[in-house]
Amino acid sequence: MPRRWKVLTTLLIALPWAILLTIWHQHLATHYLTFLKKETDENATNKSVILSITQTKEESLPCISLQANPAVQQYKEKYVYTRPPPWSETLPTIFVITPTYTRSVQKAELTRLANTFLHIQNLHWIIVEDSPRKTNLVAKLLDSSGLSFTHLNIQSPKTIRQGSKAPRGTLQRNQGLQWLRQQYNSNSVEGVVYFADDDNTYSLEVFDELRYTKKVSVWPVAFVGGLRYEAPKLSTTGRVVGWKTVFDPKRPFAVDMAGFAVNIQLILQKPNAIFRLEGVKGGYQETSLLKDLVIMEELEPKAANCTKVLVWHTRTEKPMLINEGKQGFTDPSVEV
Repeated sequence: MPRRWKVLTTLLIALPWAILLTIWHQHLATHYLTFLKKETDENATNKSVILSITQTKEESLPCISLQANPAVQQYKEKYVYTRPPPWSETLPTIFVITPTYTRSVQKAELTRLANTFLHIQNLHWIIVEDSPRKTNLVAKLLDSSGLSFTHLNIQSPKTIRQGSKAPRGTLQRNQGLQWLRQQYNSNSVEGVVYFADDDNTYSLEVFDELRYTKKVSVWPVAFVGGLRYEAPKLSTTGRVVGWKTVFDPKRPFAVDMAGFAVNIQLILQKPNAIFRLEGVKGGYQETSLLKDLVIMEELEPKAANCTKVLVWHTRTEKPMLINEGKQGFTDPSVEV
């Protein structure tokens, strides 16, 4: 009897402790499993978010593709802007002709200009290099721009390239006009032609203004002719009757190259209308073209009756590269 009593006493003492230990272990296990499940769910959520972000940014990030050679893993990186405004079948096309030439700021100028054009619907960029061949720099910039474009080239005579008083860009603008006349006839296209140099700054508003030009439209341009701006002079009835300029205001068309646009039908219907070099004084390039297209009374003032400035001759400052030295300090293979 005493032995059984001892066994019973031991059981009564040990059993509660066994129950407590069992409950404690179960609580720890449950807490640990809950933590693991939460961590797994959070990882899955994070992965989902990362995948979502990656898909969202896929079009704006560089496209990286693995080369086929398994021995050496090489990555080719190419950036292409793929979301320009959609092309509309109802809007007239704006054909922008831009002459350009090789210089230290060329890529910077063209990049700025391309970024402006990306905001404009139905814009086709005709870029013409003053070069015996198309350069890789311009070709790559155009390919990655996301714009509709045509890449041409024609080299100016040596006398013009070496700083004579003859204006640069004349042959290049004419090359752009020639391309348009070869590609289209008067029944196949609706649009307007604009001569946009690569060293200017353009408001997006100016493209809305010029898109519906009937013959030739005009507007002010800032920082030209030693003035804050030059502009057409209007009558009380809103007709162009002269020019607010200091340099030779008696010119038939004393307008800056960035201050007018021409309906493409005029360009196609008058194939002999071009910019002329021979026998043309400085400042008369615009007149040499416009005199064969229109008379002053037919000009269409834009930009709130020529009271708003929407184009600026800003001209990027030539960079100071004195620390490069004769041999060059930085890697010449890096495109700038």
